[in-house]
Amino acid sequence: MNQDTICALATANGIGAIGIIRISGERSFEIVNQIFEGKNLEKVDSHTVHYGFIKEENEVIDEVMLSVFHAPRTFTTENSVEISFHGSPYIAKRILEVLIKNGARMAKAGEFTMRAFMNGRIDLSQAESIADLIASDNETSRKVALNQLKGGISQEISVLRNDLLNFTSLIELELDFAEEDVEFADRSALNQLLNKIEVKLSSLIDSFQYGNAIKNGTAVAIIGKPNAGKSTLLNALLKEERAIVSNIAGTTRDTIEEILHIKGNAFRLIDTAGLRDTVDEIEAIGVKKAKEKVDSADVLVYLADASTEDFSEDFEILKPLLRDDLKLIICATKIDEVLPTKYNLVEESFRKEIDSDFDFIKISAVENQNIQDLKNELSSFVEQLKSEENNVVITNQRHFEALKKSLDSVEKVEEAVSSKITTELLAYELRNALEHLGEISGEFSNDEVLGNIFSKFCIGK
Repeated sequence: MNQDTICALATANGIGAIGIIRISGERSFEIVNQIFEGKNLEKVDSHTVHYGFIKEENEVIDEVMLSVFHAPRTFTTENSVEISFHGSPYIAKRILEVLIKNGARMAKAGEFTMRAFMNGRIDLSQAESIADLIASDNETSRKVALNQLKGGISQEISVLRNDLLNFTSLIELELDFAEEDVEFADRSALNQLLNKIEVKLSSLIDSFQYGNAIKNGTAVAIIGKPNAGKSTLLNALLKEERAIVSNIAGTTRDTIEEILHIKGNAFRLIDTAGLRDTVDEIEAIGVKKAKEKVDSADVLVYLADASTEDFSEDFEILKPLLRDDLKLIICATKIDEVLPTKYNLVEESFRKEIDSDFDFIKISAVENQNIQDLKNELSSFVEQLKSEENNVVITNQRHFEALKKSLDSVEKVEEAVSSKITTELLAYELRNALEHLGEISGEFSNDEVLGNIFSKFCIGK
């Protein structure tokens, strides 16, 4: 398959000023020459641009500019051509058809990047970071993906793996001299290395919560009784009339999700149905979905109506929703309608009843009072997840799982050393640890894993 010359549209589908078709493979210049009226691409210098026409037999399809790249100084390390054409979907279709007619084939999803990986230009973690960079929708996720593309994770893992590989080689050497009962690997030095690796792996694993917030956005569920002001708050945060607001309890029947960016971080705001017992079948479904959203949320913003006299129902609603890993923010709403002593009473009531730690904010979404305080609190939550000691952030679920397996293997090696098990078993545990560390960069991988990773890429990448 890697001997084929592949082609695909590299720009987004639809009408645009220009479109780009990418061709990669040993026969790239030969195939494009057959349909290009202009210079002979096999005789031009690498990294040059050439004007001409794409033709099918005697018919001109479009006026184009061709960018020519000679192997190995290309993204895939193969001969490559990029055709810049007028951005018509029909023109794109015609050019692809004549390329295929002359010996190319359509690329599969992620095949260009997979070739870059298979040809050793990038490792697997860098390949995945390309997809993350394309999908980044905020400044922080862009920076993290770019750092990973530069090899941030690979460099961290490579140092640990090389040190461990040196010890593994010595242990394997001991196996060759088993009858002579000699030790080439200093067990105390190995323990020191294992402790160092454990600290680093634990730090990377701990960074995943921050990384996941960067990559996928922090899920913020806005919860409360009907008419507590949830939809009004959502509109105030977004600065647009996104949710219907009325004095009729139970207006919101379904969950509404919108993205809010605060200081370069993405927050997935989820406005939910008011929580209460109801005989309305549709509203009951909305209440059920609201509780499900809280189960998967990172932050719970609970709204308590400051004009209310009794908060016992709020306590009944809130307590079953709490989790140790859930950030809780309680907002006293409608403070423009009550005296300061009243919303101070709200905080006192919740402090007495709710055992979990929480931040308390007084807001009026209608008057836009203290909305910025809530935004600051959300931003602070994400920033607190960031480790000052670790510049590399794990954002990929596959990396996270591989790191956990690596840590488990390293702990087993440490246990094996302390219990003085046989050299054969120690070597086995070391090989396991090396394999799991190698999964991140792709040094150890299988076709099923690779197929799953690259199938998530767009066709032209």
